[in-house]
Amino acid sequence: MNKTILLLLSTCSGMAFGQSYAPAAGEPNSTAIAFDDSKFVAWATNIEIERGYVNISDTSVYYDNSNKATFGEPSDAIGPATNNSTDVVSLGDKGVAIATFATPIANGTGPDFAIFENGFSDNFLELAHVEVSSDGINYFRFPSHSETQTENSIGGFGFLDPTYLYNLAGKYKVGYGTPFDLEELKDSIGLNVNSITHVKIIDVVGSIDEHGTKDSYGNKINDPFPTPYGSAGFDLNGIGVINEETLGLTKEEISFNLFPNPSNGIINIEFTGSNDMEVKIYNNTGQQIKQFVLNEINKSISLDLNKGVYFIHGSSQYRTNTQKIVIQ
Repeated sequence: MNKTILLLLSTCSGMAFGQSYAPAAGEPNSTAIAFDDSKFVAWATNIEIERGYVNISDTSVYYDNSNKATFGEPSDAIGPATNNSTDVVSLGDKGVAIATFATPIANGTGPDFAIFENGFSDNFLELAHVEVSSDGINYFRFPSHSETQTENSIGGFGFLDPTYLYNLAGKYKVGYGTPFDLEELKDSIGLNVNSITHVKIIDVVGSIDEHGTKDSYGNKINDPFPTPYGSAGFDLNGIGVINEETLGLTKEEISFNLFPNPSNGIINIEFTGSNDMEVKIYNNTGQQIKQFVLNEINKSISLDLNKGVYFIHGSSQYRTNTQKIVIQ
């Protein structure tokens, strides 16, 4: 965070004022990171979801025989993010997602990870708080700020100005991640910012009444509300890692391709790098089901898996990559 932002935050207490923060994706000084940016070295390998309500102000059953969000599966947010607005899991009002990773996230230079949502435009944005943990028990929240007015609700299909938003996931449209820098939490007692094992995403309820969510300065966060559908709340598309824990070792560049994809169970894996690649295969609930080592740069493998979605995680000298594959 630069000194200008620090000054703005220090003078803010329960009030909104002029535009202060980074603009929409593609505009000058935007902090948005594209889903296919080469700076991502890994992605979440497991997601656990606690669904929230489709309308927290009316918790009666009135959508698809449920009062909780239903759209998507946790597996839709595992592995690389996409620019597909339906490749998400919806959290619902105050819903929670907890992500874990094959290798912990570390506090490096600049932003350390980014969170992707599926906003369909630069201004239709659904927001969430972000917390991190290095032990899976104690979580620490990134300081957030919303300068959006709170006199009038923006409604279920209202628009937000991203320059009024800081450290809230969902600030950018589909295909672009909101970055988070662990440097901001380096002085948190009980948190090892060089070994983050868990990232928690908590849906912001955009109501300006008693159900609403507040930022770090006591401001209500006005975002689309109510959204009484199965896709209610924050829609998680992926969590990309930029800086990983390395144990002080130099990283070996690694990338790999899977083909064909979809597959009938026999796949080819091509990878680069001078070291062997360890391969782990996870099912769509995040359970590891296979593990082996490849020492050939092009290997044909019979996976012997049931039909479904799986995640192939490759690692070599603390450099990792994860790709999704469909078995037909």
